[in-house]
Amino acid sequence: MREFFDVGGRKLSYLDFGGPGAPLLALHGHYNEASAFAPLAEALAPRWRVLALDQRGHGESDRARCYGRDDYAADVAAFHRHLGIGPVAVLGHSLGGVNAYQYAARWPERVRALIVEDIGAVVNSDWSFTLRLPRRAPSRQDLVTALGPVAPYLECSFRRSDDGWGFSFGIEDTVASQRALNGDHWQDWTAVACPTLLIRGTRSDELPADHAGEMIARRAGRARLVELPAGHVVHHDAPDRFAAAVEDFLSDPD
Repeated sequence: MREFFDVGGRKLSYLDFGGPGAPLLALHGHYNEASAFAPLAEALAPRWRVLALDQRGHGESDRARCYGRDDYAADVAAFHRHLGIGPVAVLGHSLGGVNAYQYAARWPERVRALIVEDIGAVVNSDWSFTLRLPRRAPSRQDLVTALGPVAPYLECSFRRSDDGWGFSFGIEDTVASQRALNGDHWQDWTAVACPTLLIRGTRSDELPADHAGEMIARRAGRARLVELPAGHVVHHDAPDRFAAAVEDFLSDPD
């Protein structure tokens, strides 16, 4: 079920996949939106109830003037308050992964377990791919053709408008967000107190194996690493094994 709430005059959207299970907040990456977690929500039900946020500038949420680190973290905090629930498990992919561990670091009493999918404590994002994305295509098939092999990773964000097919995110907004994501976030990563699972795709071009190893080492026994045969979007490339890793961790995070 899609729901909306207001944050300082901006509308944020989220999907509540429902069910009787314990809540799991899910934060997507760039080029995606809450619906990207539909397969995971189905796989985790009924034990876990996935609540996935359309982050600012994505999906059905309003675009924003700023896409800084504090802005995203404040949105997650507002989302959590809106839900009116206590400490939760939080999962994030890429952009959402940094947002998730920064939220856990800054509001430790609100996060009891953390899952970070294929993003590092130091981020050096290349936004040239974003600038090469087609602005509009005459049809959905034309958009798929223009995107080539990356189309399946972006299709949840496809939107039809009066002048053709495009995306639910803005190109310039995404570049601004990627610029603000870049940097050294070791202080936040090492400040996380709750049990943490880091999931890395073995074919990832975003999270090198040595950096993932250092992230685990710096957390001194409070983080574990799972590597799966996948690229950067592990939940897409290896959905069953990704869901199993998440469920195993959440069943016994300590």
